[in-house]
Amino acid sequence: MTAAAPLPDRLGGAPDGKRSLRLWLRLLTCATTIEQTISQRLRDEFGSTLPRFDMLSALDRAGEAGLTMGEVSRMLMVSNGNVTGLSQRLKADGLIEHLPGADRRVQRVRLTAAGRTRFAAMARAHEHWIETLLGGLTGVEAEDLTALLEQTKRSLRAAVHEDAHP
Repeated sequence: MTAAAPLPDRLGGAPDGKRSLRLWLRLLTCATTIEQTISQRLRDEFGSTLPRFDMLSALDRAGEAGLTMGEVSRMLMVSNGNVTGLSQRLKADGLIEHLPGADRRVQRVRLTAAGRTRFAAMARAHEHWIETLLGGLTGVEAEDLTALLEQTKRSLRAAVHEDAHP
């Protein structure tokens, strides 16, 4: 396996005054690279997309009870319209089914047996791809980065909360 090319420095070594901007660009570059790679591999190996994988994953975690379309929409952070179109295609492919409910306005969906089998294969491949993509980090580096990203997440939530409540 060949060594990965270094990620580009879009700011050309910006001074410390631009530290937050540099950090954001590094995070964005890493996330985009991972997402594009995973998306391409899902297309190549499974004829699928990342949104399909994400919905199957959410339904897999939900188990037999399934999820309402609104719950799927909130979990995937997409519109109800996007989830509706996605669910129609997954249902046509035999990977999910609609559950009867007391309220016809609230649709629940869950994986079919074929959907569970298909998702299990995709999840194994996905886990391997992520391990490969992040395999250049030692265990300690991965733990340190995880801790730093958790701290970043808390900082972001606090900043967003402050902006929402001036």
